[in-house]
Amino acid sequence: MGISVELSLYPLQSSYKNTILGFVDKIRAYEHLSVTTNAMSSQIFGDYDDVMQVLQKELKIVFEQPEMLVVVMKVVGKNLED
Repeated sequence: MGISVELSLYPLQSSYKNTILGFVDKIRAYEHLSVTTNAMSSQIFGDYDDVMQVLQKELKIVFEQPEMLVVVMKVVGKNLED
């Protein structure tokens, strides 16, 4: 089953760009996912299990950092990119 995820990452610090860009770069490295970004959010498309496994792993890494951040995520149970 394909899904679409819209994700916005809001680090609560003044040097937020590196955190956001680093996270997006890590997600883009997974070749089996499709990632589109704009000024407000990132959209991730792929198989449900693949997307959720990647998000579980990569969000845990950013949440383990000392800086606080907020993640806003919307999930659609269909790959809207197809």
